[in-house]
Amino acid sequence: MRGGPRWLVCVLAVLLSPGAMTAAQMPDPTTAGISAPSRDERDKAADFQRTALDGTSVSLANWRDKVVLLNFWATWCAPCLVEMPRFSGWQRQYARQGLQVLGISMDDSTEPVQRLLSHGNVSYPVIMGDTTLAKLYGGIFGLPSTFLVDRSGRIVGRFRGEANLEDLERRIQGLLENPHP
Repeated sequence: MRGGPRWLVCVLAVLLSPGAMTAAQMPDPTTAGISAPSRDERDKAADFQRTALDGTSVSLANWRDKVVLLNFWATWCAPCLVEMPRFSGWQRQYARQGLQVLGISMDDSTEPVQRLLSHGNVSYPVIMGDTTLAKLYGGIFGLPSTFLVDRSGRIVGRFRGEANLEDLERRIQGLLENPHP
């Protein structure tokens, strides 16, 4: 082991120092003026405002009365490209019932995204994502990553990797049938 057991000695010194606190000694966050977020607060979809690649302004807050499908994807991601035509179909099919699909490209530049969008096969807005936006959703560690948001703005589904599209569509239909969550 490089450096020998010195790392262990350092850790023990910190843990055994007079200033170290045990878990029982740690202040209770509720009595220290810090309140833990409620389940509803944790499940709220983070709001953001961006400009879509077609020039329109996109704000999640403007879609609070809609069921929103947020899809983080990239042009180099094969499963992402498989899902996109289905998501476009759903946007056309369910838009009047209140579905809004939003694509969030995690590509490094707009050029490959613009090339893909120029084929006209995507029927929903696409914005460019970045680490700041990814962090709002707990970090995006693989693509595709999809979030289903109900009409009140709560995240009700998280799908990492290729989603089961039949199950996802059934969940969307259920949310669309219930106008008040």
